[in-house]
Amino acid sequence: MDAGAIFTTFIIMFRETLEASLVIGIILTVLARMHQKKYFIHVFVSSFVAIGVSIMAGIGLMSLTESAKGGAEKLIEGGISLIACGILTYMVFWMNSQSKKIKGTIESKMEVAITHSEYMAIVSLPFFAIFREGAETVLFLTAMSARNSNAVSAVGGLAGFALAVFIAAAIFMGGKRVPVRKLFRVSGAFLLLIAAGLLAYGIHELQEIHLIPEIHAPVWNINHILNEKQGIGSFLKALFGYNGNPSLIEVVSYVLYLSTIVFFLKKSRPQPTVVKAHST
Repeated sequence: MDAGAIFTTFIIMFRETLEASLVIGIILTVLARMHQKKYFIHVFVSSFVAIGVSIMAGIGLMSLTESAKGGAEKLIEGGISLIACGILTYMVFWMNSQSKKIKGTIESKMEVAITHSEYMAIVSLPFFAIFREGAETVLFLTAMSARNSNAVSAVGGLAGFALAVFIAAAIFMGGKRVPVRKLFRVSGAFLLLIAAGLLAYGIHELQEIHLIPEIHAPVWNINHILNEKQGIGSFLKALFGYNGNPSLIEVVSYVLYLSTIVFFLKKSRPQPTVVKAHST
């Protein structure tokens, strides 16, 4: 198994599992605080059902991509890659802007549901929290596997899942202070680089079936120096979508995407408050 596929799978599973685990941790904390631990089992069952539905969705999506041939395969893989790029980008920016509000929002929803004995709300909140992350994971891993010859690492996935659950347990059960925001920032940076690679790959696949024109292809060919199918080149392809012989549109799209991302990330950073001294 290529190291790039292992690391990419690890990052995706870690990020998605950590988000879901933190939501479940908040829900359980609210239930415990309101002396409603009887609903713990409902939260766990709802979560496992959501995981099962996500796995079935993943199997279905994988089967669809594997059964397609020729132009249909290129169309599906290219489309999935572009959609995954868009959702990955939205997810990272949404988390950056909403991270401070998520805890309060979930707590208020659970408190209202418990106060009014809204059983369906108590069950559906953890279900949709898990299913949302599970569906995103399925989409991202499907796009990644298409780009890397169906290479998805079980080891990387299990490691990412285990680490995320451990961190969430350390926070909610062990009372440990974990730099969650820094973890999200670092993993988010890697996810955006992965998304850039998915964008370029999606464009490449759609160029193969002439839905996007090939303009000056290839711009260069350095596969004889850094082959995308072996060694470091294979690692970079799995992780960042490296292509040894890209078209002009792929290169421009990749650079433009990352430039735009950097611009908006800088713009979204809180500006330091300047205090002016008053002369007397």
